[in-house]
Amino acid sequence: MGQIGSAAVPRPMRADARRNHDKLLAVAKVAFSEHGPEASLDEIARRAGVGAGTLYRHFPTREALIEAVYRDEVQVLCDAADQYGHELPPDQALAAWLRAVVRYVSAKRGLSAALKAMVGVESQVFAVCHQAITAHGGALLEQAQRAGVVRAELTLSDLLRLASAIGQASESVPEDKDMAERLLGLMMDGWRGKA
Repeated sequence: MGQIGSAAVPRPMRADARRNHDKLLAVAKVAFSEHGPEASLDEIARRAGVGAGTLYRHFPTREALIEAVYRDEVQVLCDAADQYGHELPPDQALAAWLRAVVRYVSAKRGLSAALKAMVGVESQVFAVCHQAITAHGGALLEQAQRAGVVRAELTLSDLLRLASAIGQASESVPEDKDMAERLLGLMMDGWRGKA
């Protein structure tokens, strides 16, 4: 898995430093999902089994940690698009990827909004991440359109907006565990309407 949106080429890390970095990133994803972007950094370090100093060596600011989590999540979505595109028929690949997008939106709990407030919507990280999602998700949509299994007038932008709305809706009603799948089903019925 590559790294999206890095400002510079990272120096190689020692194995123990890489493990600490990866543990901090994994724990931060969970903490931000549970508590939003204001999750305690000290608690993140504690849950990762490292000291606060180790956290700050890897991520000197809250912004740096949020940005790293955001980039990593976008990379996961891009990798999923590639995997689904190789393993599934085109319409199923697109549907599986949009499910992943919905899960991401419903779990991120304001992470991108917090990052936008910190670095601005015109920042390099958003531009690079948007470009990556557009390239990987767009390839899935194009495959499905070429196969004639989805409507030709669909745009990736429209699908991402719908998936984002479904993710936000399911986050706001967590007790309805089936809502996202129902809404995705309706969306998929619409995109197949007149392929």
